[in-house]
Amino acid sequence: MSADLARLSDVTMRFEAAGPPALDGISAAIGGGAVTGLVGPDGAGKTTFLRLLTGLLLPASGTVEALGYSTVTEPERIRAEIGYMPQRFGLYEDLTVRENLNLYADLRGLPADERAATFERLLRFTDLARFERRLAGKLSGGMKQKLGLACALLRRPRLLLLDEPSVGVDPLSRRELWAMVQELTADGIGVLWSTAYLDEAERCGRVLLLNEGKLLFDGPPGELSDRVAERVVRVTDMTRPKRQALAEALDRSGVIDGVIQGRAIRLVMKGGEEPPDLGGKVETTTPRFEDGFVDILGGGPGGRSALAAAREPAPEREGAVIEAHGLTKRFGDFTAAENITFDIARGEIFGLLGPNGAGKSTTFKMLCGLLKPSAGEGRVAGFDLRRDSANARSRLGYMAQKFSLYGDLSVRQNLQFFAGVYGLDRARANAQIERMIEIFELGRLLGTSAGSLPLGFKQRLALAAAVMHEPDALFLDEPTSGVDPITRREFWTHINGLVEKGVTVLVTTHFMDEAEYCDRIALIYRGRAIASGAPDELKAGVASAEHPDPSLEDAFIAMIERAETREAA
Repeated sequence: MSADLARLSDVTMRFEAAGPPALDGISAAIGGGAVTGLVGPDGAGKTTFLRLLTGLLLPASGTVEALGYSTVTEPERIRAEIGYMPQRFGLYEDLTVRENLNLYADLRGLPADERAATFERLLRFTDLARFERRLAGKLSGGMKQKLGLACALLRRPRLLLLDEPSVGVDPLSRRELWAMVQELTADGIGVLWSTAYLDEAERCGRVLLLNEGKLLFDGPPGELSDRVAERVVRVTDMTRPKRQALAEALDRSGVIDGVIQGRAIRLVMKGGEEPPDLGGKVETTTPRFEDGFVDILGGGPGGRSALAAAREPAPEREGAVIEAHGLTKRFGDFTAAENITFDIARGEIFGLLGPNGAGKSTTFKMLCGLLKPSAGEGRVAGFDLRRDSANARSRLGYMAQKFSLYGDLSVRQNLQFFAGVYGLDRARANAQIERMIEIFELGRLLGTSAGSLPLGFKQRLALAAAVMHEPDALFLDEPTSGVDPITRREFWTHINGLVEKGVTVLVTTHFMDEAEYCDRIALIYRGRAIASGAPDELKAGVASAEHPDPSLEDAFIAMIERAETREAA
């Protein structure tokens, strides 16, 4: 890492005079020629940190310098020499890729005689040349992020600020984005990368970890992982259900964190504590950055779900709860999903994985009754979605990929609205609303408009609305996209608890550690299911002498590459 390109010295930032500080006495530096990771829970202050470096915000106290300039006295000089990609990058979806580049070139003052060469370089760099005439709104999530990165690089920056550029992006596209950014650092550019994916943080030269406005850690990621060395174990060969075993383990005082990994459970223990006896084989394993992250934050949530405890078991039934038989959806000449077939039993978690634009959400919407199939049949709780969609919808809960509640309504008004949509009578609606408020800790936010909630609370509200009527089946389309690992654990505690009550779950996700919670997975690529099985089965299918213990992300990428090779043959 070369000399510092930016520095914050004893910076405090407040948005309300009487409120808690968004940043509290922060001192940190960003170097050139490397990627510095910026991580922390939702509301930790990451976006505030980035906006201070651009001069878009000014500190209440302390100093911020970037590229040798003060953000207070010379913000325009800073903005001329940095690249900034905000969390919600403002692409114009009704403009083509090239038209978006032209627009941002105008905004950045790129001379006309430099544009052709600059556009060619960026389109080649991002592999978007073949899509330059496509509308931005028609791009996949990964391609949109690549276009956003290209717009941030129109004037070659000395410092590049990226606010969660890979949220909602599949593992293959994330790997491509990462490779592009590493190529930039090889030319001496300094990169500050805010991320919710802690496997990305492990690749950074340095990591800054924020929590409640405080800087808890500043150093190489390996130093944080080393904090929990010899305290991370895997429990395998259990005879009891893994979800029950995990819930029990997380309620033990000596267990700081725990997650499911295929057929195994991974636990982080307190110093000096022995792993609980879960009836399996216990072995120490290599710590990850995420283990150290959860440890320094004081541990994850417990293993018991108040949401699951409050509901009655889903009814017993013969046969599958969710059925897809030959589901196909065509939009004109384009086939978004073709001959998708699977059955999901009561109390099972089934995952749909695939690259952006593969057809996962299309399949989802057909099974929710939101899209009419071109061919094939979908059933939920025995009801045919074509002929009896009203009854089918009453048995399912749906949490959309993008926040789908009413942003102009308050938290309470949204809960009241969805109680009405799901046909709850007044007494039951009032009881369920109060229960959701308590379980998801929404009490202090009841009068807040849903659109202005922090992301973690938006997702809590969306889940509350989806489960208020106690559905037999729960459809979760990227339910934790962009939220921090602690909030994701909270969600999965609820999901695992509901599954133990017999609820059936269909989920899509780009977090491969989340996909490990699934009992079975189908991998969708270019509208077709190219592989299916338990997570460990998919990993075993790509294992080799050179790579005997692949991760689920390795398996995902290997199977996509195999499919591409078959199509090219």
